[in-house]
Amino acid sequence: MTTMTPKKSRRARTYAVALAAGALALAGCSSGGGGSDPKDSNEPRMESQDITLGTAADSTGPAKDLPGAKKGGTVTVLQRDAFEHLDPGQIYVSDELIMQTLYNRTLTNYQFDDKTGKAKLVGDLATDTGKSSDGGRTWTYTLKDGLKFEDGSPITSKDVRHAVERLYAPFEAAGPTYLQQWLSGEGQKYRKALPDGPYKGKHLPSSVLDTPDDKTIVFHFDQPRAEVPFAVAMPNIGAVPPGKDTKQKYDKAPLASGPYKIKNFKPGKGIQFVRNDQWDPRTDPIRHQYVDRFDVSFGHQWVDSTRRLQADKGADRTGMTFTNAVDPSQISTVLKDKEAMSRSLTETQPYVDVVSINTDRVKDKKVREAIAWAFPSGQYLQQFGGPKAGEVGGGLVGPTLKGYDPSFDPYQKKKYPGGNAKKARELLKEAGKEGYELVYAYGNGDTHQDASVVVQQALERAGFTVQKKEIDQSTYYTQIGKVKNKFDLYRSSWGADWPSASTVVPPVYDGKNVYDDSANYSHLNVPSVNAEIGRITKVSDLSRATSQWIKLSEKILTEEVPAVPTFYNRLFTLWGSGLGGVKFNSVYGAVDPTAVFVK
Repeated sequence: MTTMTPKKSRRARTYAVALAAGALALAGCSSGGGGSDPKDSNEPRMESQDITLGTAADSTGPAKDLPGAKKGGTVTVLQRDAFEHLDPGQIYVSDELIMQTLYNRTLTNYQFDDKTGKAKLVGDLATDTGKSSDGGRTWTYTLKDGLKFEDGSPITSKDVRHAVERLYAPFEAAGPTYLQQWLSGEGQKYRKALPDGPYKGKHLPSSVLDTPDDKTIVFHFDQPRAEVPFAVAMPNIGAVPPGKDTKQKYDKAPLASGPYKIKNFKPGKGIQFVRNDQWDPRTDPIRHQYVDRFDVSFGHQWVDSTRRLQADKGADRTGMTFTNAVDPSQISTVLKDKEAMSRSLTETQPYVDVVSINTDRVKDKKVREAIAWAFPSGQYLQQFGGPKAGEVGGGLVGPTLKGYDPSFDPYQKKKYPGGNAKKARELLKEAGKEGYELVYAYGNGDTHQDASVVVQQALERAGFTVQKKEIDQSTYYTQIGKVKNKFDLYRSSWGADWPSASTVVPPVYDGKNVYDDSANYSHLNVPSVNAEIGRITKVSDLSRATSQWIKLSEKILTEEVPAVPTFYNRLFTLWGSGLGGVKFNSVYGAVDPTAVFVK
């Protein structure tokens, strides 16, 4: 999944797009600079996510009640970016990912401990996290009793099959594609298996996807797939009734299976979520239905949402945001406000910001190494809010993933926050490329313009000649996503789709993913890397695979240098004093609304 600075952050557009989530998850879309004291008491937990698989008992509802929680009231939600998609099959950006948890249920999902924040994967629509057989090639899921859509109709295995098969249709182009690819082929090859989706009466063969009865769904893969329980937690692996599927129009009015349903969606302006009286809490171990309504409005820049939530007046006392961060220009003021800080969180997100190097244009490895040594990651981060916006990163895999090594920092980013110009100059001289010209592309927001000056100065100190190229933020990812782009360096960001480096290394660095709109922004296509990705993909032991993905990510960074790590994203945000039950969803990197209540 992607994160970004431009307006929309598609969580991943490789499988659709692995990069847009940045717009929302990233702490750098507002103007202003400033830093903060990294030693404040609200620092994030920096431990990696080791998500356990829950039992059938863990998968039963209702979710445990929160002390002091009561029913009633309206929660106002202030969001900068408008929701483009409501169809769960099209959702792949951080704000929409967290939003859909209110109305959309999937085969499995994440249960977060209200005290520790620890996550556990449990059955959501399914009775458990799945049963594997045939050496991990076959996975079987059984639906719970009492599941209904908002219109009162029962949720059956045929609805789950339809939800999966409609993902093969051409109009379903923005969501994740893990399951489809595992079932029917890599890249976009899977679409050939069902080019029209299920809309002309055709289905995937039962040898691929079987529904032997109304309660059972069976997935058959051609190789062991140990991470299926996580893949079926993605928003698109839920239930869609064939008779209510309006194809493209479903994106504006999907049928709810969760505790809330959609009301008054006004594109570009806002949306309301109201109680779904057909949701049975006894089937749901994850969500609550405390408040009467969530009233979401769009167009609130971070300056505005920060000011309103800090002031805590009127309706904003019961206000929150899913993904808006404290504006960088207001961080120091908020940090001094003890009352506001008592209703804040600072958490590490699954997004890793890098500056991608276009390896089609910058072919000399020594030049890429010189860029890596010269890049001023610490000063760069400071433009986006300093320690409250992120932590200077040394590698391509961030601290939320198991196996993360905080000591791995081959280009000494923590030691040289402004870059090591001397080392970079030596490498350029060895390569005979002193004065090498680089085209640095960046979004046209104020913060990115300020950051571009810092980048230019650091690279020029190292002996490069820098040509800056400003890009409209609304088309930024489209521009850098072109394989034949005219840029050498550009910021990009990626977040793991679940806490596994298998959702980072292959989408971003596999040569199969060099095509327009792919997440492989560096266009890396190295046979030995591709082969190693293929080998590790077949490792069925998750702990063994994890260590191998981490090792490969380190090898890619040091031996190929396709990108420069800059920082690991953090979310620093506020909510109103009239709310309880606010928590952080570490998988989506956003504020979780599923247990919120009005005090």
